[in-house]
Amino acid sequence: MSIFGTGDARRESIESSRRNSMELVGTKAGTAMPAEMRHALNLKGLVPASIEDFSKQELRAFEQLMSKSTNLEKYEFLAILRSTHVNLFFRLVIRHFKEIAPIIYTPTVGEACLNYSHIYPFLYPFKSSIGLFITLDDVNDIDTVIENYCSSMIDMVHPEITVITDGSRILGLGDLGVNGMGIPIGKLQLYVAAAGLNPRRTLPIVLDFGTNSKRYLNDPLYLGTREERPDDKTFYEATEKVLVALHRAFPDLLVQFEDFSTDHAFGLLDKWRNEILCFNDDIQGTGCVILGGFISAVEQAGIPAQNHRILFVGAGSAGVGVAKQLVEYFMVEHEIPEDKAKAMFWFVDSRGLITANRGDKLANHKVYFARNDNGNTQCKSLAEALEYVKPTALIGLSTVYKAFNEKILTRMSEINTDNRPIVFPLSNPETKAECSFEEAMRCTNNRVLFASGTAFPEYVIPETGEERVPGQGNNMYVFPAIGLGAVLCKPTHITDTMFYAVSKALANSLNSEEKKLGELYPRIERIRHVAAELAAALIVQAVREGLVHDKHWLEIVHGSIPDIAENKDKPDGRVSRRVVGEVKTLMWSPPSSVEQYIVEAMTTIDPEDV
Repeated sequence: MSIFGTGDARRESIESSRRNSMELVGTKAGTAMPAEMRHALNLKGLVPASIEDFSKQELRAFEQLMSKSTNLEKYEFLAILRSTHVNLFFRLVIRHFKEIAPIIYTPTVGEACLNYSHIYPFLYPFKSSIGLFITLDDVNDIDTVIENYCSSMIDMVHPEITVITDGSRILGLGDLGVNGMGIPIGKLQLYVAAAGLNPRRTLPIVLDFGTNSKRYLNDPLYLGTREERPDDKTFYEATEKVLVALHRAFPDLLVQFEDFSTDHAFGLLDKWRNEILCFNDDIQGTGCVILGGFISAVEQAGIPAQNHRILFVGAGSAGVGVAKQLVEYFMVEHEIPEDKAKAMFWFVDSRGLITANRGDKLANHKVYFARNDNGNTQCKSLAEALEYVKPTALIGLSTVYKAFNEKILTRMSEINTDNRPIVFPLSNPETKAECSFEEAMRCTNNRVLFASGTAFPEYVIPETGEERVPGQGNNMYVFPAIGLGAVLCKPTHITDTMFYAVSKALANSLNSEEKKLGELYPRIERIRHVAAELAAALIVQAVREGLVHDKHWLEIVHGSIPDIAENKDKPDGRVSRRVVGEVKTLMWSPPSSVEQYIVEAMTTIDPEDV
């Protein structure tokens, strides 16, 4: 006998479910709900009579957004909109990406994370799942947690991608514990808006394993576990149980590690990068996007590549990850042997220039770049290191605000009189940035090749009135595209040469106008088009390396790139129109009309399809 009872009872149940579905869809349509649906739901006289199209809804939402007096208020408004009207939210973000990206992600997301426990209950309906909050106590029953998540999803769609953090090193803000959940949420919104992943198939996760921050342990409104973080053994064992369970439940899931402490970031990547489909954006994504801009900077600097001397300020996971990818670039692109390529790099940390004979025990990830050619010279400050190294490029990932002060920038300009100095202050948010675009322009007589980690305004040269646009080496140029490419072609794992291919594709993506103006990155308004090209570059390289088994992509790539087997170890980032076109076809976009939305939504949740 049917679980619905008699045939009449079953039909009645289905009709009831359809009506409930119609109510849900109609509610999401809001003021664009068609007259027929309003009539079917008996709404005559209960709602305003005007029937709008989606463009009016976007106009009203953007007007309300712009009326907010602070960026945190704008963040809260958008979070509520995302919870209640997901399609309107993403239409708004895509149409106004340049204005909204700094609100849903850096720099505003940093402020939101600092206050997350205080604002969280007002951003999301309590029973609505925004992701997974996994405590140490949950780990031994992790399958139940995952089942609860699946049951909470209306359409039972499995996630394709997760961003996972433990909140231990959020941006440059330190250990925020469970408050770090704002980062996975924000990044996944960029995966959707910038690269067209399906929002229903994204999964933010925070490992709420405690916090060592006294601020939050003593905060009566803190929502996370009120205990200090576990030892390494407990951390790695618990994290392994979570990752194994996720992989068991969702075998094709792409895992992006985010904002773990430096040692744990490297430890997790080393252990899992060849076991599951995963990458670490802080280590690999940062290096990838900076390499893309650095390739363009080297081409414009005015000196041979092998003559560059690169000084890094900050030696955490991001800094070392970036430097290793730049070493790879000099080796692959300019055929410089590894020992000579590595010798082009110097690092300064909180103790000064990193040398093998400095007298302290170096963290494992710093050993590779420790200098052995310094003799008895030890530099205790950035200023001393600048005089000793005389760099052509100064790259900051220190999270030390104004570390590149006027004296440092002026001296960089003096050292590089015959070439254009390269200055990349990459720390974010803005309160952690080593310098601003205006400061770099003024102190180098407008000659600087500049890229920052956070957004800075355009600079008008006083003498000429020319407007210059700062390059922003923001990971959002690459991580959405990497995620899209990996989700589409499902490579066995993501290799360093795939990241290299994406970097080359990023440099290739500059159009003629951007190149003419000496810019290092494409304009952010083109990010979805650029993401498609970068995702295609990853797919092509993955096929070239024999790590893709999907016949669909094998046929498209081999059919459009005849010499695909050549130069697999030296990617050029080139792609075919056919591959890019197929990627664009598979990118998700929010429905452009209410009619399209209703058809798609009713098809998705119709009980007959369950």
